[in-house]
Amino acid sequence: MTTREDEVRDLLTLTGTTWIDGETVVPGLPGVWTPAGGGVELKAGLDDGLTIDGEPVTGPVVITPDASALRYGRVKIQALVRDGLPVIRTWDPDAETLRAFQGIESYDHDPAWIRPAVFRTYGETRPETVPTADGRDRDLLLIGDVVIDLPGGSRTLAVTETTTGLSAQFGDLTNGEETYRFRTLPLPSPGPDGSLEADFNRAHLPPCALTDHFLCFFPPPGNRLDVRVTAGEKRLGS
Repeated sequence: MTTREDEVRDLLTLTGTTWIDGETVVPGLPGVWTPAGGGVELKAGLDDGLTIDGEPVTGPVVITPDASALRYGRVKIQALVRDGLPVIRTWDPDAETLRAFQGIESYDHDPAWIRPAVFRTYGETRPETVPTADGRDRDLLLIGDVVIDLPGGSRTLAVTETTTGLSAQFGDLTNGEETYRFRTLPLPSPGPDGSLEADFNRAHLPPCALTDHFLCFFPPPGNRLDVRVTAGEKRLGS
């Protein structure tokens, strides 16, 4: 199994993303969840069957993003904070999305889609408000543009910074017909002169193409290419 296949199977186990705004009942979980400083307070008792590091939860407890492992049976429970609001996520190794998974359709590798490119930094981080997969608008933190030599002339993609280099959310003329509505293009760190290679064979589905519970950013304005990018991942297999 490849690293990408491992990653996809892990992503497919996400079964819920619930915003905690006041007293909240999280679907599929016992207890009552309430915002607390830096995380979420869980009100639950011994009979609810929740555990932290294997020990039963016997009363109210605050769950923070760096908290120990909270579980309900085999379901892993994670606290996050997004847009200043706490979120509870659930990860189920028996998720229906994982059991129904039949692979990802991809284009054949094509060296012609490894294109020369140049990174142009903004010199600062520029927040760009864009829609996300759950219907909310959020700020995508852009750091520059990558100008890519493509058939018919150069095109520009605004990019974010990652732990391994750069990344662009992009659309193209295959979307909705052959491919998911947008894809993610990972890019290497540029050289001292800004040069890099944009390998569209590495374009992959965003997590929200796998389950409905990820908060993926849509492509920012200008990241819709007016060409058919026939490289990389297409869509989930069927």
